Amino acid sequence: MDAQGRGRADDIDPADQWVLNPDTGEYELRLAPSSPQSSVPRPRTGNTPAGRSRSAPAPKAPAPDALPGQRRRRGAPEEPPGRRRGGRPKKGKAKKVLLWTGGSMAFVLVAAAGGGYLYLKHLEGNITTTDVGDAAKSSFSKDEAFNLLIIGTDKRTGAGNKGYGDKGSAGHADTNILLHVSKDRTNATALSIPRDLITNIPDCPTKLEDGTEKVIPGTPNQRFNTSLGQFERDPGCTMRTVKEVTGIQPDHFMMADFNAVKTLTSAVGGVEVCVGKDIDDPKSHLKLPKGKSTVEGEQALAFVRTRHAFGNEGDLDRIKVQQQFLGSLARKMSSGDTLTSPTKLYKLAEAATKALTVDQGIGKASTLKDMALELKKVPPKNITFLTVPVIDNPLEKIKATVVVNQTAAPAVFQAIKDDVSFTEVKQKEKKEKKAIAARLKGSRSSAADVRVDIYNGGAATGSAQETLAWLQNQQGVTKASQLGNADAPLEKTTLEYSPDQADQARKLADLMGLPGSAMKPGESEKNAQGLPAIVLTLGKDFKGAGIPLKKSSKAPDVDGKSTADKQICAT
Repeated sequence: MDAQGRGRADDIDPADQWVLNPDTGEYELRLAPSSPQSSVPRPRTGNTPAGRSRSAPAPKAPAPDALPGQRRRRGAPEEPPGRRRGGRPKKGKAKKVLLWTGGSMAFVLVAAAGGGYLYLKHLEGNITTTDVGDAAKSSFSKDEAFNLLIIGTDKRTGAGNKGYGDKGSAGHADTNILLHVSKDRTNATALSIPRDLITNIPDCPTKLEDGTEKVIPGTPNQRFNTSLGQFERDPGCTMRTVKEVTGIQPDHFMMADFNAVKTLTSAVGGVEVCVGKDIDDPKSHLKLPKGKSTVEGEQALAFVRTRHAFGNEGDLDRIKVQQQFLGSLARKMSSGDTLTSPTKLYKLAEAATKALTVDQGIGKASTLKDMALELKKVPPKNITFLTVPVIDNPLEKIKATVVVNQTAAPAVFQAIKDDVSFTEVKQKEKKEKKAIAARLKGSRSSAADVRVDIYNGGAATGSAQETLAWLQNQQGVTKASQLGNADAPLEKTTLEYSPDQADQARKLADLMGLPGSAMKPGESEKNAQGLPAIVLTLGKDFKGAGIPLKKSSKAPDVDGKSTADKQICAT
């Protein structure tokens, strides 16, 4: 096959299109301009004469369609880079280059594509960005846990969408998922927030389309979905409302409309869903037989939007169906069938980026690629879908809305804030972690024998004096002293002691609920010298005398949770 024909072949071997980039040391996907997989023109640095095989050596001329900086290494074999014997690509390298996401956990969890700088810039041009001010971070960190707010709107923009959503809707927050990705990338939690949740919507500084800025006043006791669109509220207002409800600050947002579901499912060739009964919903036009079916396009949108086919026909049951769909879409996007198909990968990349609106902090294609690679590290079995624990609104006779369940929800929110997994994650235990845990093991002195000097290192004013009184009067630590402010503020509370004071330190840690990480054996000069008193410095995390600082290492049990690796039939 000649060079021109190869780019159009339906049975093309993906390995034939990998080129080593000497600047990065990685293989990159290179498609010819004549290929139907991509409509993006690429610079040509040389021409392949008709009839010459692409594998034939081209003296001194760069490879056709080569990206800037790419060249064949001297003495390299003519066989395409990355090929094994038998013509199959090396799986690990292919995945490394192909995988990146342009979007949300479900809508764009693994939306894909390599192909070089120019193509990334093209994808970047597809993405719409919104300035939400300090509601979002100005950058993305690969070294920290992050919270991504995924918003699906009911705005009827796009071809074929006039029959969906509320007529004339400004685009409310119809579907809302707060995706927390753990710092060590072993797990993630996707927390759905019901659109009909009653909450207080806070004041929202907003930049309008004409460039002017104004503060949109907050409104108490409103449906969560009005945090977007209503009174010109932008996604930053929804982010602030999430913080109001959960106490968790979203770092970034991604927003998609109806087209996201239709285009992404079509790009991957359909998504498998399962229903426990025959479905015929005249309102959403969803018709499915009992059991497993593959849906895409309009049918996929009908599946995630139906409110009358499952459960009690309410929003909470629709959320469960959406979570099932998102898990299935994530599995399909990360399947070998998708990852080894350049055509599907490019369709995914185009569909994902065109469907998205994001904050300026992640609006660059390179940043989205970095975020995607971090998301890809999380195994599907450790992606947990939850819904904010709620109860029926007690103020309503006809139950139409819900409120946060103040008995169950705080533990869920705290677990997410503390970066605790809702799945059983096999952690790599490090010697340092074992040593920290060991600090709390051993004998304890009596409270009367504990000698401690207390400093305020960033806690609320009066905390040191409050703690002194609490220890002396309620805990029997009579040999305690309050010595004012520390030399410098601390983010976290510390307890410094010399080795021969460990039994006193462990006793004080028990009384105050300090974690092993707060214990600092011999880490300061004053304690290394074995001074009479251990040193307690109250940091910014100090919550008050008698309030433990220990973080739970186990997430609470939550009804209705599921994981992305398993399919559950909707009923």
